[in-house]
Amino acid sequence: MHSRTGASGGKATALPSAAPARLILHPLHRSPGRRILATPLAGEVPLAHRLLAYESRKQPLASRRRFLRRMAVSIVAALMIVGVSLFAGMLGYAHLEGMSWLDAFLNAAMILSGMGPVEPLKTAAGKFFAGCYAIYSGIMVILITGIVLAPIAHRILHRFHVDA
Repeated sequence: MHSRTGASGGKATALPSAAPARLILHPLHRSPGRRILATPLAGEVPLAHRLLAYESRKQPLASRRRFLRRMAVSIVAALMIVGVSLFAGMLGYAHLEGMSWLDAFLNAAMILSGMGPVEPLKTAAGKFFAGCYAIYSGIMVILITGIVLAPIAHRILHRFHVDA
């Protein structure tokens, strides 16, 4: 508690002191440049940071359990991206081409997997959407592959650095 002299006759009033914010250093990143400000709502370390934080070259190889958890998080993230992308494609084909939901699913799944459309497109808007969705799908295939393979590639490269 701090005391301050008020403007009404010099009477001292007690003011609550603000608790200082704590700086938490993540165990994997103990460098001054990687400080995480802890707030009562955020907790000590964000969940995404704990699950996806990779070891630096000077740290030991992560345990098998941590690696498998990292792989599971990567696969779940990839499946979520696939689900959202598939749903977006279904919406586009259903509304712009007037396809049934099943046909829209089939076309979106075939484009997203790189196979190509099943039914010929009838409208100009549908053709434009299909072209944009095909470009998006190609980029998503590369992104999803990177998300799934990143933990494996990091573990292999980190093992080379640890052994060296």
